[in-house]
Amino acid sequence: MQASDGTDVDARIAELLDQETFAPPEEFAANALLSDPGVYAEAERDPAGWWARQAEDLDWFERWDTVLDDSEAPFYKWFEGGKLNASHNCLDRHVEAGRGDKVAFHWRGEEGEERDVTYAELLADVKRLANALRDRGIEPGDVVGIYLPMIPEVVVAMLACARIGAPHNVVFGGFAPESVRERMEFSEAKALITVDGARRKGKTAPVKAAVDGFLDSLPAIETVVVVRNAGDEAPMTDGRDVFYDEALAAADPECAAVALDAEHPLFVLYTSGSTAKPKGILHTTGGYLTGVAYTHRALFDLQPDEDVYFCSADVGWITGHSYIVYGPLANGATSVMYEGAPDYPDKDIWWELCERYGVTLFYTAPTAIRACMKWGVEYPRRHDLSKLRLLGTVGEPINPKAWVWYHVVIGGERCPIIDTWWQTETGHVLISPIPGITATKPGSATRPLPGIDAAVVDRDGNELEDGTGLLILRRPWPGMLRTLYKDPERFKETYFSKFGPTTYFVGDAARRDEDGCIWVIGRVDDVINVSGHRLSTAEVESALVSHPRVAEAAAIGQADDDTGQSICVFVTLEGDQDGDDDLVAELREHVATRIGKLARPKRIVWADDLPKTRSGKIMRRLLRDIAEGRELGDVTTLRDPSVMAELESKVASRRDDADA
Repeated sequence: MQASDGTDVDARIAELLDQETFAPPEEFAANALLSDPGVYAEAERDPAGWWARQAEDLDWFERWDTVLDDSEAPFYKWFEGGKLNASHNCLDRHVEAGRGDKVAFHWRGEEGEERDVTYAELLADVKRLANALRDRGIEPGDVVGIYLPMIPEVVVAMLACARIGAPHNVVFGGFAPESVRERMEFSEAKALITVDGARRKGKTAPVKAAVDGFLDSLPAIETVVVVRNAGDEAPMTDGRDVFYDEALAAADPECAAVALDAEHPLFVLYTSGSTAKPKGILHTTGGYLTGVAYTHRALFDLQPDEDVYFCSADVGWITGHSYIVYGPLANGATSVMYEGAPDYPDKDIWWELCERYGVTLFYTAPTAIRACMKWGVEYPRRHDLSKLRLLGTVGEPINPKAWVWYHVVIGGERCPIIDTWWQTETGHVLISPIPGITATKPGSATRPLPGIDAAVVDRDGNELEDGTGLLILRRPWPGMLRTLYKDPERFKETYFSKFGPTTYFVGDAARRDEDGCIWVIGRVDDVINVSGHRLSTAEVESALVSHPRVAEAAAIGQADDDTGQSICVFVTLEGDQDGDDDLVAELREHVATRIGKLARPKRIVWADDLPKTRSGKIMRRLLRDIAEGRELGDVTTLRDPSVMAELESKVASRRDDADA
């Protein structure tokens, strides 16, 4: 297979891996929304004023009195005195401007169904659902749970809640019912919007029937709205349950968006914590919407009348909230939404969608890119991807080999890549290249965006100009979480106790290089301590996947009597290759050459696949359980739970061989 310049793809990738930086393409930079590096200095001179200028792009019912109130740090407030509505900004203002017929979403169902949903159609359904919720007693401040697959109704549900000031609590559709129950209980949700059944890779899960198993234990939930999606028989309880289509048909078609304070809660999104209790991340309206609208527009160089944008994430995660729903819709963009998995009905489905809808901007996770690498270039090469003009990555650091593959095979070496760093807590991207300005480095998120003050420090808080340490944020930003839902003390302890009440501790390790670029290594707890030497799992994994035969790798620390911990890696090879002892020795030496002898894996396990959530995150905790022979916990949130049984069998057989 050939690259864009006619050379062999593998040879071209190998050649580009030696290239340290990639300047913005000249033609792209010449026409980019942001091409002047002076934006960094402009924002630094007056950060609050900078964010106020970005907020001006929203539609405010009442202008704010104070841009930033930092008098009770870390409980910051943005745009105090201002009133707006997220639903109005995402829908009404576009329809009122005469763009109601513009497509908001090209939706593709798992079985090939297609729907083009316009801004006017979205607005009509949002108004009716908002009234239906009001008719059932939902008031501003009441939490509404949402447990839906990737269908347009999930967007309607979120914006209907925002319209009446009811914070939504979206739960990822791949989570087990117990996870839904837990999140509804923590947030004290008063209503739940769910679905009869959800489809995944040709199979249907009876969602409503499963949800009914815990509803009786949650007396706070007085209303359940059920979307007819898969055609399953859904058990319905009189007085409490109502079908979505019937609720809309009975509701008043007019519903004015409520003018809400800028600090009014927009949503709660639960994320994992260091304890068994999930953390309810609370985001408010004005600052969050300012941040996601600005970063979506600036980082994707959005041309609303020309671009078609495709983010492959799920709405159940923060990426879906910020860069499928609120950011794109606030900017009046046209997006693609796909219901299914990236390899169903075949491994070229994303590229088929890109060709079918003329996608110009594509945003996905490094894990997904590595999966596409393993599947082979023949899948993207089936389709015309020439309309793509910008690529993005999100969710975890991307290793250089995957970055270059993405650049060559998907981007045709003409598309800048934005490697974005941010968190559920941050609300929107904070560290990323600006595509018309930044010279990128494969594997580095480069530098903080204008208005963001990020630094790498040692454990005493001393800034490191060049070296590895802890990533911190020294200044508030509009989209930041305001607190942990009903747990303000945990909020302060988790994020603002290590370095003081005005410094946000990210929880990630990072390296700053001699050019000032930031390389996020991974979570601080994703570190292996070998004989007192701390090694990043991401660094070991990056070294392994730089080998031409390795598609993906996951490194963990395994208890070791001699060294405290030793490095165990689970390796997926390219194509249908099999691993052997010779390759084990070769990979160990390869890592030693790239990092040092201390980083050589003590144990290598061949894996056809790795345990991943449906968003693509590798569950290293489960790999540690397998490696150390512990009983596995709940694996229902995995994309393919059968992966665990296969890995357990392989590890057990290797253990038996060693004992023999």
